[in-house]
Amino acid sequence: MNFLRSQYSLDRRAFLRGTGVALALPLLDVMTPRASAVDSATAAAKRRMVCICTPLGLHAPNLFPEQTGKDYQSTPYLDVLRDHRQDFSVISGLSHPDVESGHDSIFSFLTAAPHPERRAGFRNSISVDQLAAEHLVGRTRFPSLTLSAEGFSLSWTRSGALVPSEFSPARVFAKLFLDGRPDEVQAQARRLRDGQSILDKVRDQASRLQSGLGTSDREKLDEYFTSVRELEQRLASAEEWSKRPKPKVDAKQPQDIANPADLIGRTRLLFDLSHLALQTDSTRLITIMLLGTSLVPPINGVSDGHHNLSHHGQDPDKLKQLKTLELAKLETLRDFLGKLSQTKEEDERLLDRTMVYFGSNLGNASSHSCKNLPTILAGGGFQHGQHLAFDPKNPPPLSNLYVSMLQRLGLETDHFGSSTGTLTGLNA
Repeated sequence: MNFLRSQYSLDRRAFLRGTGVALALPLLDVMTPRASAVDSATAAAKRRMVCICTPLGLHAPNLFPEQTGKDYQSTPYLDVLRDHRQDFSVISGLSHPDVESGHDSIFSFLTAAPHPERRAGFRNSISVDQLAAEHLVGRTRFPSLTLSAEGFSLSWTRSGALVPSEFSPARVFAKLFLDGRPDEVQAQARRLRDGQSILDKVRDQASRLQSGLGTSDREKLDEYFTSVRELEQRLASAEEWSKRPKPKVDAKQPQDIANPADLIGRTRLLFDLSHLALQTDSTRLITIMLLGTSLVPPINGVSDGHHNLSHHGQDPDKLKQLKTLELAKLETLRDFLGKLSQTKEEDERLLDRTMVYFGSNLGNASSHSCKNLPTILAGGGFQHGQHLAFDPKNPPPLSNLYVSMLQRLGLETDHFGSSTGTLTGLNA
């Protein structure tokens, strides 16, 4: 048995190296067969989701209106988005229960996993985008895109592993739209076939281990089998998509921005790529981690580092510079919404089929508070043009919003993370 255990471990490592794909453990829900998913996707309107995190928050007094409902008086930050007022809802008061304070709250932004601030023993759970990706696999060339302006990802697998992010717009563009040379395409097909054959070998060897194992080990092995089945489905989908030409777009491959402090430039590139990916239906699920560093961004009127400005301590000069920086950031969101609004798919705007969730893991970066998180939800066919205000001292879980979003994507679920239901006030 010891020999079999070591052999199984060795082959599993070879499997990970052989495919270059991280296992998402485990796939517990019954998934729609790939062919059926493709067929149903053509019969129903395509629904999409983009989740964006600005990791140093937004200054709440410049964002949240004093009035609730549809007749709210706009604020400096919402003024930037005034052309899209009927296309978004600003939501105040929300937070994740048991996510208490600090920058580590970023780990739980899309997962709602409790107590990320307690690094010892913390294990993350699946993020909302990856849960959706499990159900939408096969319908697009890429189940999801995890984009980042600084390298950290917002996406986590079911086993709590971080999904690697894409932070080079040039590489992402090539991945989406540039076909390789014939020999490169053939090499990719071989890698996919090799990955599947290695999976077969690992599965056979793992099956032989099942006899003689205890209950706990059997459960672990079942979880592994489930992950293998999911990866096989992903590999089969990838092999099928590799035979199809990539979509052609009327856009040039972007150049990566060398300046690591260029918050606005990097954000615009990621938003432009996201628009192209959604327009071509290359993916329907995107996460975007924006820049949040101590560096000074090249923005007129800003001479201090972004992190330092967000930790303003009510200093008037820092607040003035922070406002300038965050207004520029919201202008990029405005332009992204504008592109989605101007793009037509069949008889609808792309924005009407795309939920754009713009928020942060911090409600007040200056005090590291994770309460009253800045939340803007645009598009997706929801009822908008309103300020939904909840009591920050006793709010519904932020995960209620995630349940509403998952249901809008077509998932038959009434629970995610710490949710207690859907978020009231968003009915289409």
